[in-house]
Amino acid sequence: MSNTIDAALKAATSQLAASGSTSPAIDAAVLLCHALQKPRSYLFTWPDKTLDSAQQQSFDTLLERRVTGEPVAYIIGEREFWSLPLKVSPSTLIPRPDTERLVELALDKAADCAGDILDLGTGTGAIALALASELPQRRLVGVDLRGEAQALATENSKRLNLSNVTFLQGSWFEPITDGTKFALIVSNPPYIEESDPHLTQGDVRFEPISALVAKDNGLADIKTISDKARDYLQNGGWLLFEHGYDQGNAVRTILEQLGYSRVVTEKDYAGQDRVTLGQYQL
Repeated sequence: MSNTIDAALKAATSQLAASGSTSPAIDAAVLLCHALQKPRSYLFTWPDKTLDSAQQQSFDTLLERRVTGEPVAYIIGEREFWSLPLKVSPSTLIPRPDTERLVELALDKAADCAGDILDLGTGTGAIALALASELPQRRLVGVDLRGEAQALATENSKRLNLSNVTFLQGSWFEPITDGTKFALIVSNPPYIEESDPHLTQGDVRFEPISALVAKDNGLADIKTISDKARDYLQNGGWLLFEHGYDQGNAVRTILEQLGYSRVVTEKDYAGQDRVTLGQYQL
């Protein structure tokens, strides 16, 4: 049997499709690139190149993990977000394209609102690092409850040579010094309801449940942050949340009842409600 790059890709794509992958060809290519330690272009340039036994074995091992449903990002230990290569681990959520919408909206508000920016529940540091890369003159702070996440985000900042961001460990505002004020507070907090059936499907089965699920119909952490953020926002500062596609109305109500103004929900690239933001005037 031929074990050329082309043959390996075709066989792996079929195997992954049969296992239920929604992107079998992409998964196969990413895993093979990782096994070969080569860029994607290599696969198309050398389709007839033969894999040696060690390369084939490495690819087969990676493939077996994906067939069981393990996310590609955890298998290769990396995920791109905002064109930044981020190291990921099972202690953090995998950064998703929808979250880039939160980054876009934060950059829009940052243009008219000078001051430091806080990212709560930072995970890999994706949001804070994306903003730090675009706003080199601004100071970013990221906070996560888990020490593993804080260490990973710090490692990502060093790998990307972004020195204007600091990561702290603690529960929401706990590690922030009293009296500190921010122009923007952004967060992609846990917002999935505990009984949501999606928790047993796809990649989320492998992700940390504490970073996904919140009590009170998924709104508990959003309520906590919205309330406490008022003590840490400068006059005219903005609070921005990523949330579930069906939570826009509820999040707007939370912000409005707490005195935020100019509250609006923005859609993601798929046309679903995804980010709600409000301004806090003292």
